[in-house]
Amino acid sequence: MIRKIVTALILIPLAILIVTFAVANRQTITVSFDPFDSAQPAYAAALPLFVVIFAALILGVLIGGVAAWLRQGKWRRAVRKLETETRELHGELDGIRRRFGTPEQAALPARAEPPPPLVMPPPVA
Repeated sequence: MIRKIVTALILIPLAILIVTFAVANRQTITVSFDPFDSAQPAYAAALPLFVVIFAALILGVLIGGVAAWLRQGKWRRAVRKLETETRELHGELDGIRRRFGTPEQAALPARAEPPPPLVMPPPVA
């Protein structure tokens, strides 16, 4: 319940801000990808300004996400290696349990005996 309230408190003002930004920046601009001929570019598109800004923002988020994913590759590789090692060790442990004990004994944890109480000898006079 609290999570929904916090989400609403964040998303509603953010949505209002985005809509206000889009309405305030709806002027049409020409986006050109031809640096040599600005009078008659090879490719140009007339778009509202907010579309250009949102597209740049989305592209930046995607590029940042890909960069973060690539940097975390060593950690994913380490996890795969440890999972493989864990599977091998579990197989080895199962083999040892089958060889040296019954499955019932292997499944139950060994009961630990409580340690004997400490007794201090009387002082020597």
